[in-house]
Amino acid sequence: MTADSAQFGVKAEATDDLELVHASKNGDVAAFEQLVKRYDRRLLRIAQHVTHNREDSQDAVQEAFLKAYQNLGQFREDAQFSTWLIRITVNQSLMKLRKQRTVKEVSLDEDFQAEGDMIPFEVADWAPNPEQRYRATELRHILTRTLEELRPPLRAVFVLRDIDGLSIDQTAVVLNLTQTAVKARLWRARLQLRELLNKYFKKQTEFAQAEFKLLQMPDATSAAFS
Repeated sequence: MTADSAQFGVKAEATDDLELVHASKNGDVAAFEQLVKRYDRRLLRIAQHVTHNREDSQDAVQEAFLKAYQNLGQFREDAQFSTWLIRITVNQSLMKLRKQRTVKEVSLDEDFQAEGDMIPFEVADWAPNPEQRYRATELRHILTRTLEELRPPLRAVFVLRDIDGLSIDQTAVVLNLTQTAVKARLWRARLQLRELLNKYFKKQTEFAQAEFKLLQMPDATSAAFS
């Protein structure tokens, strides 16, 4: 698919969304149900990455759709409906996170200043080998657990930009930030993730090395399992 055709697809979807939004505003419940079907899986994925709790993420998405429906009149059509919907979902997810962690405040308006490197997040499984599939799955679990250690403002930027694939501009709109702030937080998130992953794999390597040395010592090995 070319860049032009992809852009055309996005514009066509946005136009279709607006038609459904207009119908919904006029009381067509079926039209809004189509919007729900179109975005529920995507929003659930985003909410899951933010909250790391399936029940909370499901509640957040349901509440987001309800809020969106109740406030359709406030939707400004100069932005994409999907972007507006994602913003509501992220806010609901952060509210769940506040309750989940009993944190007084989770703010999206903290200042972060920096620019930096990228690290890959997606794990591709190129081969059908079961052992490789297991390792890829295990790595995804490691990355998910590591992502949970990020502060919510950083996690939200990383999820939207590097996992869901929103552009810098769309991410800025969703989080009500400047593009500069989005880039700064994204750099910070990537840097912290890289440091956390390095520490994790360093520990794994040290454990494997110690285990290997133990296996080279018959007496010690016998004692350990006696």
